[in-house]
Amino acid sequence: MFQHPPPFPALARFGDRVATRLLDVTSDPAALDSTGFWAVCADFEGRLTCARFADVREEPVPAPVPGGWRGPTARDWTSSLDRAAYTAGVRRIREHIAAGEVYQANLCRVLSAPVAPDADVDALTALLARGNPAPYAGTIRLPQHGVEIATASPELFLRRRGRIVESGPIKGTGRTEADLLEKDYAENVMIVDLVRNDIGRVSTTGSVTVPDLCAVEKHPGLVHLVSTVRGELRDGAGWPELLAAAFPPGSVTGAPKSSALRIIEALEPAPRGPYCGGIGWVDADRGVGELAVGIRTFWIDRAEGVLRFGAGAGITWGSDPEGEWRETELKASRLLAIASGVYEASGGLIA
Repeated sequence: MFQHPPPFPALARFGDRVATRLLDVTSDPAALDSTGFWAVCADFEGRLTCARFADVREEPVPAPVPGGWRGPTARDWTSSLDRAAYTAGVRRIREHIAAGEVYQANLCRVLSAPVAPDADVDALTALLARGNPAPYAGTIRLPQHGVEIATASPELFLRRRGRIVESGPIKGTGRTEADLLEKDYAENVMIVDLVRNDIGRVSTTGSVTVPDLCAVEKHPGLVHLVSTVRGELRDGAGWPELLAAAFPPGSVTGAPKSSALRIIEALEPAPRGPYCGGIGWVDADRGVGELAVGIRTFWIDRAEGVLRFGAGAGITWGSDPEGEWRETELKASRLLAIASGVYEASGGLIA
């Protein structure tokens, strides 16, 4: 059911930085090497939205206002892949691996629920900041341009400081460190190799390094294995070349990336949209920027009148179909509860 965009002003929020007074919007990545402060959303399917703002200031995320977020009920969520379809997809990927077509592929499902016409993603961001704090949390609210996102992403896609670029791929998830399997470590190393190759395509020869490999990071309700890949951009390479080399993020596609993307397209019935894309900011005046992988991310689809959220898992030969389904449930449960108003930071689930 189509909903007209609500009259919310354009806004971008990343941590304690908030941007207002929208100046212009473009799909040209070269703008990120021009001037000004930009909010960036790159959908998994390739749609790029870059929004330049005039005012940027430090401002804490506001406390949630009672009734400020009008979310769906917990029972309203539906999944693009149910349990049977998801586990069948895992088995199909294992067949592709056995055939030598791919080493690993990320299989995702998109959850959807009806949302109120006046729902505000920035109000949802306030709830997420309390219930699921994340290093790359934020809002991009551009209702007139079809972008309304609240993210609690824990994963760095691309960080740029002048000519130095970094990526922080996550592969391997468990409730505790003891839950991490040999398969998780192997999966992480495979994706690190892929990201090294991606960044290496636009870096000076010999500059790509891996300062951290398979470090354990704790996040609300789970732990991740995280690595760091770093390189120095070659002369003539900027944001357009970097995005062309690295997008979509390797941690949410698979290896080899081209084979994984073909398998994903065949197995996933719903587009991922901003989920598994790139979400963040670029300060072109200072030559710095930070894009997160669009995981743990909600977005409003006004054309359908729904709130969407994605969850997925990396599938390898060592994957257990039921175990991978449970991983997607683990990744989704806390955040869906927050969005549905049945989670309190102090006490967990309240309904």
